[in-house]
Amino acid sequence: MMAFKNAASVPWELRNKWINCQKMIKHINFLVTHIYREGNTCADSLANLGLNVSSFFWWQEVPNIVRRDVIFNILGMPNFKFVTF
Repeated sequence: MMAFKNAASVPWELRNKWINCQKMIKHINFLVTHIYREGNTCADSLANLGLNVSSFFWWQEVPNIVRRDVIFNILGMPNFKFVTF
């Protein structure tokens, strides 16, 4: 959301592409909502992975860290995380 409000918050390496994307979606109406991390385990796992990455990189295939979550998502299966004490 911050990137939509202020393009300067986008890293300079991606800023030109971001501005071009904004021009392309200028006439598209969309809604951004919140979902708790338990509702999107793939995004949660990738966000946690991103905390430990110092530079931009791209995957050619689904990273192992989220492979199980992606398969469960494709199959429409619930994906519960349990905490044991």
